[in-house]
Amino acid sequence: MARVFVYGTLKRGQPNYYRMLDAANGKVKFLASACTAQKHPLVIAGKYNIPFLLNAPGQGHRVKGEIYKVDEKMLKFLDEFESVPTLYQRTEVKLEVEEWVGEEEKEKMASGSITEAFIYSTTSYEADWLSLRRYESYDSKGDHGLEYHIKEARD
Repeated sequence: MARVFVYGTLKRGQPNYYRMLDAANGKVKFLASACTAQKHPLVIAGKYNIPFLLNAPGQGHRVKGEIYKVDEKMLKFLDEFESVPTLYQRTEVKLEVEEWVGEEEKEKMASGSITEAFIYSTTSYEADWLSLRRYESYDSKGDHGLEYHIKEARD
């Protein structure tokens, strides 16, 4: 089992969260809310209003998201869903736990603890994306007015 940190459309309450719940994609278990230990630029870009975490550590905000434990099948699904390695790259990131809800005592972590998980970020982005508004937390229906377009509804 691997840990994955999601910060965009795969979070609870977001347009692609249902994919995390689909047992056909693999097994997943919510562990904690967390934020990146380092600042990263989280932007909304492209004609489909996709949230991108740019691989430019030290810029932007400490990004809020969720840590999940996933099996190999789900990890493979997420790699395909995130178009690894062309659109996103899967790397490890240090995270600060905000609230741990995972039930297994052996892995339980206190708030403020540092842990690691895989994250999907991108190094393949347009130069002007670094000048876009940066977010600490993503919500598809946020006050930014840039609602995400699900894959199935794109032209």
